Amino acid sequence: MKVIVIGGGPAGMMAAIRAAENSAEVILFEKNNRLGKKLSITGKGRCNLTNIADVPEVVKNIPGNGKFLYSALKNFTTADTINFFESLGLKTKIERGGRVFPESDSAAEVIEVLTKKLALLKVDVQLNSKVTEIISDGKKILGVEVGKKFFYSDRIILATGGSSYPATGSTGDGFKFAKKLGHIVTKIFPALVPLEVEEDFIKPLQGLSLRNVRVTLNADNKKIREIFGEMLFTHFGISGPIILTLSGEVAKLLDEKNFVEILINLKPALTAEQLDARILRDFEKFKRKSIKNSLVELLPQKLIPIILDLSYIDGEKKVDDVSKIERRRLVEVLQNLPLTVTKTRPIDEAIVTAGGVSVKEIDPKTMQSKILQGLYIIGEVADVDGFTGGFNLQAAWAMGNAAGKFCVE
Repeated sequence: MKVIVIGGGPAGMMAAIRAAENSAEVILFEKNNRLGKKLSITGKGRCNLTNIADVPEVVKNIPGNGKFLYSALKNFTTADTINFFESLGLKTKIERGGRVFPESDSAAEVIEVLTKKLALLKVDVQLNSKVTEIISDGKKILGVEVGKKFFYSDRIILATGGSSYPATGSTGDGFKFAKKLGHIVTKIFPALVPLEVEEDFIKPLQGLSLRNVRVTLNADNKKIREIFGEMLFTHFGISGPIILTLSGEVAKLLDEKNFVEILINLKPALTAEQLDARILRDFEKFKRKSIKNSLVELLPQKLIPIILDLSYIDGEKKVDDVSKIERRRLVEVLQNLPLTVTKTRPIDEAIVTAGGVSVKEIDPKTMQSKILQGLYIIGEVADVDGFTGGFNLQAAWAMGNAAGKFCVE
């Protein structure tokens, strides 16, 4: 049996390996000059392979149709992913938040062990080979065109990725193929992407990282979600783990024309009363100083003038002259620093794509299309997206595993 895999990313490579292990003759077409181009930049080049979370927890961390993946994830758990890579000779380690990385901190090593496995299984890897058409008779798959050549197969695995990081080859080809073959492709949004904000005061904060803050996402003044962790100020707005986590939701809210606001609680461990008491202690300690010099132990230096400005307090004012009302305003700003989100950064800066081929048209066990016999749809081309922490790659491995196994049964 011949199986054609379109796309040499994580899902495509896993699918090719599984199909070849089940005695299929596999051709993998990759339009780049090497496999795993996008994989090589994941986790800042360290490659966050998976997470040690159990299946329900993984599903919870895939807000984009995680429940659809339940069967695939049960058949290829995070423990299976770790064991799979260990069997290829890749040593792994567990870090904060259950994230799993190669011991070497090298995404290149991950690609190397996968490439070696493909070669060992005699998968015919065709690099610099762009599939231009998928051929069907309207009911079942017949093959693909690559340039002007036709390759016959009644088993085709579509793993072309989404539209994020187009320089890596994710240029939305799979969406076009799927639409042409009769599939519904849901609206595409950037996910895991930085956000742009309206406020100019963030510009001097560029590069400032905040840890242990709580961020609240509001839409039309209604609380949508709250999240705790680390974030980063940029020249255009905000980024960092918790902002990226919220970004997929933000993209959809903005598309629906909501007024989107992010509130940052800089001191979430304290109640308003406790924070006021802490400020009073600092005032006592620095009682002969101006207020701008009394907050140095409470806040990063860059933030002090901005917080005071938003609190309508003159930074030169002596702490003894600060009124109770001014302190109350200061506490309010410290625990509700407001930012107005205007847009997300472009999709080509997003880590993943939200949206894609409707999962209602894909069998959740096998990944086979419900519309065309012999077509399997996996990875980012499907309408599946997760949070940071190894969840997107776990989804890719699990979907690739399912398609590779079931396409030869």
